[in-house]
Amino acid sequence: MQIQLNRLQVSRKKILRLLIFSVFLLGSATAFGADDASTPIHIEADRMISQEQDNSVVFLGNVDARQGGITIRADEMTVYYTRGDKKKGKSGADQVSKLVCKKNVEITQDDWLGTGNRMDYLAGERKVILSGDAKAWQGQNMVSGKTIIYYLDDKRSIVEQDKGKSGRVKAVIHPESNKKN
Repeated sequence: MQIQLNRLQVSRKKILRLLIFSVFLLGSATAFGADDASTPIHIEADRMISQEQDNSVVFLGNVDARQGGITIRADEMTVYYTRGDKKKGKSGADQVSKLVCKKNVEITQDDWLGTGNRMDYLAGERKVILSGDAKAWQGQNMVSGKTIIYYLDDKRSIVEQDKGKSGRVKAVIHPESNKKN
């Protein structure tokens, strides 16, 4: 019985680490991942609207954004940025301050998948919010709730319930097998 409990605790810790890692991939100043910060971000969509008055760019229709091994898909993605001081050269470049994805949001990296109706990345608060029937999978393991909030600096996540539906946060954790091949 103790071995089973230890496996379950390890699996729960693994799920939380994987959930944290998966949301972390959205956490750098470029809005994708610290390891990929120097690689270009490729965004494709049916339409793009630049809104300089709002310091934002809106991508509409079949949005597909990639940086390194990370892919974000959504019906709409708005990238908000702060203007850098061009006199300072590269360090004065525009910086992403907020990223908002709406409708059919899907984030993938390796065997991790996160889905929801909306994703907000807040660079100043170093926080990622996946909301609206939010779900995250790592392999067969899954966590779901109305909202998944991840605090990047604290490496802490909160899964909130949907008070209108079942009102429960759900997790499905598959214990690792000790089978040797």
